[in-house]
This record gives sequence, C-alpha cells and structure tokens, in this order.
Amino acid sequence: MNDVDDPEPERTQRGGARRVQRSGLPRWFRPVILYVLFAIAAYQMSGWLFHNLKGFLGLLFLAWLFSVTVEPVVDRLDRFGMRRGLAAGIVLFGLILLVIGFLSLFGALLAEQLAQLVTALPESLASVTQWANRTFDTDFSVNSDDLKVTPDTLRELAARFTPGVLGVVTSLFEVLFQLLTMLLFAFYMSAEGPALRRTVASWFPARQQRVISTVWEISVDKAGGYVVSRLILAAFSTVATGVFLVIFDVPYWLPLALWTGIVSQFVPTLGTYLAIGLPAIIAATAHPINGLWVVVFGTVYQQIENYLLHPRITARTVSIHPAMAFGSVIVGASLFGPVGALVSVPVIAVIQSLTETFGRRYELVPEIAGPPETEPPEADGDPGDTRRPDEGSGP
Repeated sequence: MNDVDDPEPERTQRGGARRVQRSGLPRWFRPVILYVLFAIAAYQMSGWLFHNLKGFLGLLFLAWLFSVTVEPVVDRLDRFGMRRGLAAGIVLFGLILLVIGFLSLFGALLAEQLAQLVTALPESLASVTQWANRTFDTDFSVNSDDLKVTPDTLRELAARFTPGVLGVVTSLFEVLFQLLTMLLFAFYMSAEGPALRRTVASWFPARQQRVISTVWEISVDKAGGYVVSRLILAAFSTVATGVFLVIFDVPYWLPLALWTGIVSQFVPTLGTYLAIGLPAIIAATAHPINGLWVVVFGTVYQQIENYLLHPRITARTVSIHPAMAFGSVIVGASLFGPVGALVSVPVIAVIQSLTETFGRRYELVPEIAGPPETEPPEADGDPGDTRRPDEGSGP
C-alpha cells in the first residue's frame, strides 16, 4: 500500500494542529509555568524560614564552632580510652568551672571597675580633648555634661529599654535558655561528631564520601584552629596589657585589659586601634604622658605578636586577607547581627581552605606574570633545617 495514499498521517497532523489551535499554547508551556511557580514559592518559603530562624541558625552555628574548638581535647581523651560522651561532658564542665572561677575571683572587681569606667568615660574624653587643644593648638569641642552618665541617666535608660521587673526577668531567662541550648547542642555535636560524620557520609556514594570527609576535616581544623588561636592570643594580650596598666597605675585596669585582648583579636583590621585607644584615653586623663606610654606599649606589643607569637600559634590556621576579613564581618553582622559578626571570619577561613583544596589554578602567561623572581641560593647545612638529608619536605 502506498504511503502517499494513506490518510492516517494526514489525519494525525490535522488532529495535532487542532489540539494546538484549541489550547493556543504549545505543550511545554504548562510544565514551564508550573516549574516557575514552584521556584517562586520555594524562594519565598526559604526567605521566610531564614528570616524567622536566623537566630536559631546562628545559635546552632555557635554551638558547632564551640564543639570543633573543644574537639581536639575530646579526641585526645577518646584516644586514651575514655568514652567520647564522657570526655565531651568533662571538657564542657571544666570550661564552665573555669568561667565560674574567674567570675568568683574577678567578677566583683570587674563589675565595679566597669561601672566606674562607664561613669568616668565622658569626663575622660573631655579632659583628653582639652589637653590636645592646649598642646597641638586645635579647636575640638566636647561637652562633658552632654556625655555624663549619672545614676539618674542609668535609671532613665533602664526605664526606657526595659519594661519593668518582668521584662528583666524574661530577658535573663531568655539569655540563660539560649546559653543552655547552645551548650546542649555543642555537647551532642562533640560527643557524636564521628557518628554524625559517618551518618551524613552514608547518604552518598563512595566518591562523594571522600569529598565529604575531606570537607568536614578541613572545616573542623580551620574553624576550630582559628578560634583556639585567637583565644590564646587574646589571653596573652589581656595578661600583658593588664600587667602594664597595673604597673603604670592606670585605673580600671581589668575591664580595659579584657577590652584590649578581645577587641584586638576578634575585630579584624580596626581592632588593634580600637583596642589600644580606650586604655590610652583613660591613662591620659590622670597623666597625659601615660596615654603616650600606653600607645607605645600597644605598638611594641603588636610587633611582638606579629613576629613572634602569631606565626607560632596560628601555624595551622589559614591566613586571611584583612580586607576580606573586615568585609566578612560587615556581611555577617548585616545577616545575623552580633552573632554573624563573631562567626564570619571562621566561615571565611573554611571557605578559603576549601577553595584552596578543591580549586584549580593555572600558570600565568609571561606577559601577565612579569619577570621571574630570583630565589636566594640554598646554603648547605642550614642551621634552621633539622631534617636529615634522606627526609622529604613533609606536610
């Protein structure tokens, strides 16, 4: 039978044409519309969830960061034969006892000096401004009466921002609940870390399991290492600044030392200048020359930290460009508030480490690379190299 004479294809084509003409739209249009509507709904839902759960997500990330900070100690106790849950509980309980011991020794002194510092700060600013005008013939003006903090001012602020006793009690319970929630999540993340890693990896094929394991190890190593190194550097800075302020008889030495240690390490780029500025102002109130000595001390200590302490303590952590660290703090603060500003730099450290591990770089072409850098010749028997001749470079 001749295909040309067969009317069936013609009828099929006419039926398809009629179907297209009846609907007025091609067949693929409806699925595309459904997919677009589903994508819009998913985007709106994810935005709503992020807006309402960002506090909890920030708290959860703080718990994870805390757990990876104590994980090296928990791993060591685990290798000694102690159960991991018991090891995590001992470490967390020890840290809580350490905080309680510090508050019992210095809590009253810290609260007293902090209250006196807040009250005396406006007058100190005015005094330093007047000294600068006399010394450098400037014309800065600061009215200490406008900045003065009195008990009436504190009561007015308390009445404005707290809705009475019930509001204060509610706020205290909320802070306590968030702290206990973070510690609970940190305990489970630290105690069940290897099991959680195996559970997540079991959902993926073998090749992806190796990638997940590598990403997990890098995240724990870099984020935990960054926090530990900053805490150690902050402790060194706090102790050194406190001893210096006590020697020079600077008032409010304890809160000023804590301010210097914390701000100088956890606020990138500007933290060093903000940290030493406040002690210098307070020291210059009584004796202007002491303010200069505080600035000199801060500058000298910063050099000692940069060239002696920092390379040794942060040898295993990633080096972050100051502009990238400062930008990450701004982005983290805009997304999650103070919690985001606190955890933004460890997140950038993890992302940079993952990029360096899985990313690929190409050799530059000669016109972009520029002239080759000449390296100094290696001397035989370098006293700084303790390796044997048959040893490799190592990790």
